Amino acid sequence: MSTTAQNQGETVTPATPAADTAGVIALLERGRTLATPVLRAAVDRLASPMDTVAAYHFGWIDAQGRPAAGDGGKAVRPALALLSAEVAGQAPEVGVPGAVAVELVHNFSLLHDDLMDGDEQRRHRDTVWKVHGPAQAILVGDALFALAGEILLELGTVEAGRATRRLTSATRKLIDGQAQDISYEHRERVTVAECLEMEGNKTGALLACAASIGAVLGGADDRTADTLERYGYHLGLAFQAVDDLLGIWGDPDATGKQTWSDLRQRKKSLPVVAALDAGGEASERLARLLAADAKKTEAEFADFDEEEFAARAALIEQAGGRDWTSQEARRQHATAVAALDQVEMEDRVRAQLVALADFVVVRER
Repeated sequence: MSTTAQNQGETVTPATPAADTAGVIALLERGRTLATPVLRAAVDRLASPMDTVAAYHFGWIDAQGRPAAGDGGKAVRPALALLSAEVAGQAPEVGVPGAVAVELVHNFSLLHDDLMDGDEQRRHRDTVWKVHGPAQAILVGDALFALAGEILLELGTVEAGRATRRLTSATRKLIDGQAQDISYEHRERVTVAECLEMEGNKTGALLACAASIGAVLGGADDRTADTLERYGYHLGLAFQAVDDLLGIWGDPDATGKQTWSDLRQRKKSLPVVAALDAGGEASERLARLLAADAKKTEAEFADFDEEEFAARAALIEQAGGRDWTSQEARRQHATAVAALDQVEMEDRVRAQLVALADFVVVRER
């Protein structure tokens, strides 16, 4: 492994967290319970058929428009926003507008990502562009982004303006990260530092915003909000590292995606980049295969069978990419948790933020 890879997170000791699963599930459910009615009301503002398309995306209806109890996602961001309000000494309800705004931006990005990546499945269902067409996926994504700003600014407070600025900045970084991700797909080499920068933008920025936005709405000062953002940013890097592992080795029944999904999309995710950076026979063989893959047309690449993707996954593992990414998830987790020591809060709230961080690292979907 290169010096760049080795130096990531030197100040923390990797450790395997033990998630309080029952406690975290309760936090996630609280986030859904408080945020979903406001989220539904926001979606109801959209013109037809965008309201219906958005409802399908959120899992509230099926493709025929019938009520459904679909999987609405992990709801980590709403849970963070409500806990963030409690850090500022406020009731969790104070964080609800922030939770909804962040969730709208997150789903705006999912709608566009699915289309750009050609993903046909999300949460065990056909994606919006597959059911309703690319145009609707783009329009509904744009509409959700616009709604996010409305939800916050309608509060009409100084704190709402501060929260909106943070959300807007996080959204720009998220888009930067998506652009970087796409540009890396057809490059032969991407450095570990570049990959971490991309993932910090694409995932870390919005989780950082979620972890601070409730506190901002609750009147917390910038120092507190900035420190909570650091927690959320490093939690986002841990979250994405786990996602990268699941994108190659995840169980399709749990993730709702195809086997080897990130390899099918030629993504330069952390396991791939770390494996290429490692040196050695497996790393060199992987580099030759990926260099050849980059020259293939989409049609040629689509003809690959399961064995070819399995061979690439095996080389990534042999070169150490899987183990390094697992360790990186734990390093980022430890850095996130350490940031909480710099903010005064109730012990109960601190324990819940730590439990949520633990859950992110040990999840299977």
